[in-house]
Amino acid sequence: MRSVGGFLQLNGRVGSEQAQNLLIAVESSARIPVALERNPYEVLIERHGLNRLGDELLRSGVKTGRKILIVSNRDVAGPYGEQCIDALRSAGFDPSLLVIEAGEERKNLATIQQIYDEAFRLRLERSSLFVALGGGVVGDMTGFAAATWLRGLAVVQVPTTLLAMVDAAIGGKTGVNHPGGKNLIGAFHQPKLVLIDPSTLASLPEREFRAGMAEVIKYGVIGDADLFAQLEQGGKLSSVEEMDPSLLQTTLERSAQAKARVVAADEREGGLRAILNYGHTFGHVVENLTGYGTWLHGEAVAIGMVAAGELAVQRNLWSREDCDRQRRLIAQAGLPTAWPTLNPTAVLDTLTGDKKVQDGKVRFVLPKALGSVTIVNDVEQREILDCLSSLTEEAAH
Repeated sequence: MRSVGGFLQLNGRVGSEQAQNLLIAVESSARIPVALERNPYEVLIERHGLNRLGDELLRSGVKTGRKILIVSNRDVAGPYGEQCIDALRSAGFDPSLLVIEAGEERKNLATIQQIYDEAFRLRLERSSLFVALGGGVVGDMTGFAAATWLRGLAVVQVPTTLLAMVDAAIGGKTGVNHPGGKNLIGAFHQPKLVLIDPSTLASLPEREFRAGMAEVIKYGVIGDADLFAQLEQGGKLSSVEEMDPSLLQTTLERSAQAKARVVAADEREGGLRAILNYGHTFGHVVENLTGYGTWLHGEAVAIGMVAAGELAVQRNLWSREDCDRQRRLIAQAGLPTAWPTLNPTAVLDTLTGDKKVQDGKVRFVLPKALGSVTIVNDVEQREILDCLSSLTEEAAH
């Protein structure tokens, strides 16, 4: 296990001045291959790796002098924008920074248009590339813009939130929301590189950190029972300051490895990759019907995992004991577990409009045991309503 140092926090959030002293002391970097048949790439996890972004692009074969459009949001560009620009300039690139408004409510075609306008103003060429500096929303939108501008430019993902580090930045899923559902407009567009700098967690609000833990717990349920057990024994998981540093490092590496393995085996979600949607089918309903921005994505996924777990118990797929263990771990991470008050008819309508519907049937990822899930498409509306009813009654108590 690599040695890891402590954390500094100021008023519930690590201040940008402390970011330079950082947070996680990693003795050596980790390089995780995403072994795609075409265009394989690496996930690099390295403390202060942002300072070496330009060098890593050169290592990946990008030639000096290329124009690079960095897309970020205000909270991230403040502490890290100039650092990113300096790292690229020192390696001989020509970077520019575009600051957009982020958040699920801004994840739409209007924001994509802003990125297109800047790409046009800068006269980006097919040899140019985009850098997504931020969380999952920035990564999804920048990736989609890269996939569609000039019929496809390269993109580098530099995630700065835990959720993006362990999930959203890896795998090439890009897109924006439609009023009818989450991520209905999008494309598969693999990055050229994913650079994870744990020091950027220094500016992450605690609520965002907790949201990222939902995706980590997901990996434990779908395929890593040992990680799940480590998390159970890890004490408080609700903030960077409280989480054991070595467990956090393990979390980053094992989550990235899990995502890389699944993506390499099923790049475009033809089969196995669908297991990564565990908790997301119900979670997207929560996000949609409560209004984007009410719940963070990870919070909605946590609620969705509880719902999927209850549905699995209802179908006798897994035990009440494991279902309760999942709920307790979600609560241990400071995440919500109660199903919100939603109109059942609206829930059914939203489910049938989900992009994962196949042949008119909703696909659910349901657990069979900790570390093992199955994909089903034969869930009747009555079963869904019964599940929602039990969740609603439980929340009322």
